[in-house]
Amino acid sequence: RRYPTVELRAETFNGSTHVPIPSDSAFLKALLFELRLVDDHVFVEQRDTCTRINHSSVYSVSTAAGELWPVLAFHKSSLIYACVPLVEGTLEPRPPLLTVSGLSQGLALLLGIMDYISPSRKNEAEMNAKIGQLRNLLIQACPLGTPLNTNIRSLNSSFEDIQEMPADKDQPAWRSSTYKGKPQVNVCITEKVKCMQYDQRDVVDTWQVYGAVNCKCDIEGSAPNVTLSLNLPTNAPPLQDIVVHHCVTSVDPAMLMSTSAEPLHDSVYNGPYKFPFIPPADSFNLCYYTSQVPVPPILGCYQLVEEESQIKITVNLKLHESIKNSFEYCEARIPFFNRGPIAHLEYKVSYGQLDLSREKSLLVWVIGQKFPKSLEVSLTGTVSFGTASKEHPTDYVCTGNTAYVKLYFRIPDFTLTGCYVDQHSVQIFVPGKPKITASRELISSDYYIWNSKAPAPMVYKPL
Repeated sequence: RRYPTVELRAETFNGSTHVPIPSDSAFLKALLFELRLVDDHVFVEQRDTCTRINHSSVYSVSTAAGELWPVLAFHKSSLIYACVPLVEGTLEPRPPLLTVSGLSQGLALLLGIMDYISPSRKNEAEMNAKIGQLRNLLIQACPLGTPLNTNIRSLNSSFEDIQEMPADKDQPAWRSSTYKGKPQVNVCITEKVKCMQYDQRDVVDTWQVYGAVNCKCDIEGSAPNVTLSLNLPTNAPPLQDIVVHHCVTSVDPAMLMSTSAEPLHDSVYNGPYKFPFIPPADSFNLCYYTSQVPVPPILGCYQLVEEESQIKITVNLKLHESIKNSFEYCEARIPFFNRGPIAHLEYKVSYGQLDLSREKSLLVWVIGQKFPKSLEVSLTGTVSFGTASKEHPTDYVCTGNTAYVKLYFRIPDFTLTGCYVDQHSVQIFVPGKPKITASRELISSDYYIWNSKAPAPMVYKPL
C-alpha cells in the first residue's frame, strides 16, 4: 500500500535530496538484492563490504534515483515484511535510529501483520485469503499513513461494521465500530520480572520489573469516557517510565516524568495513577511501566564443579517471604551445553520432582504450585555424560563450567510492585451498571541464576 500524502511530506522535508519510492517491481527487485535473497553467491562490494555490516532490520536500498533510506524489512517464514517509514526531518546527515519515531510505528505495524498472517503459513489457500484481506484491514489500521491500531488480528476484515462517515462527529478514528450490549470492562495487569543472579561477592545481582495494563472495554456509544486508576500499597516503590496508549486523553505530567534512569527521591510521583481515555473497540495495552523493587521474588544459588569424568551440581532456591506462595507453575531448568547426552544421574531433591528431557541434555526440576513452609528447596546431584553428537545443543557463551539455571514461573492474582486496579474506582460515564473484572499476574522472563564457581557474562560490572 502506498500513501501519496506521506510521500509528499517526505519530498517537502528533503527537497532536492529526496529519493522517490520506485515502482513496486523495481522496489521488490532492489529489496531482494539488499536482503541477499538473490545473487547471494556473488560478492557485490556496495552490499557485501565489511563497512556495511547491518546490526538492525533497517536497510539502505539502492534505486535508480539514489539510496532509499530507511527501509524497514525482515524475512520470516518465507515472507518478507517491509515498509518505508517517514523521517520527519532532513536525511543529511542521517539521524540516529532511536530518534526516528516512524521506525517503531512501522515495526509495530509489520509485527501486527505478521501476527495476523503467520498462524496460516502452513495452509497456502488460507494464507492467500488473509493476504487478500490485508488491504481492507490496513484502511482501518493505518488510514492515512499513521498506524492507529497495530493489532491487525482484532480488526474486522469486512466493511459491514465500518462507518464511512461517523454518525457522531466526536467519534475518534480508533473506534471504527460500535458495541451493542451490556457494558463491561476487563482489566489485566501483567508484570514480568527479569533477573541475573551470580552469588559472587564482587558482582552485583540485577533484576528488572516491567508491567503492562491490558484493557477490553465493551461499552455502547461512539465516544465513551472511561477513567481507570492504578493503585499501590503504602510504601511501595513508585511506577516509572510510564508510556500511555494514544487513546488516553490527559495525564498528570509528573506521572510521565518519573524515570528509572535517575535515583528515587521523596518528590517522585507515587500515585494514584489516573488514566481517562476513550477506548478502542478491541483489547489494547493502556500503559506500560517499570519499577525498582527492592528484592527479586526467588533468590537462588547454583554451584557446578567438574570432577574427573562427572560434574557435581547444587541448587538452592528461596522464596522471599513477601511473595505470594501460590503458583500456577514453577520449575527450574538446568541445561548442559557442549557435552554429550546425560548417561548417568544421581540426585536428591528436598521438594518437587526432577525429570530428564527426551534428548537427555536438560534437567527439569518441577517445584509445583507451592514452596514448602520453610520457603526453601534444594537439589544436589552428580551427572556424567556420553559421547557428544552433532545434534547435541551447543552454546558459545556457556563453555566449561560457565552455566546457569533458568526459572519459569507464574503467580496469578499477584504483582511484584503490589500494583492493582480498584474496581470501585473505575468510572464509566454511560447509563447502566457496568461489570468490572480486574486480574493481575507475575511472570518470569529471562530469570537466570549463574554458576557461582565460574565466570559468567555480566549485565553490570562495578567500577
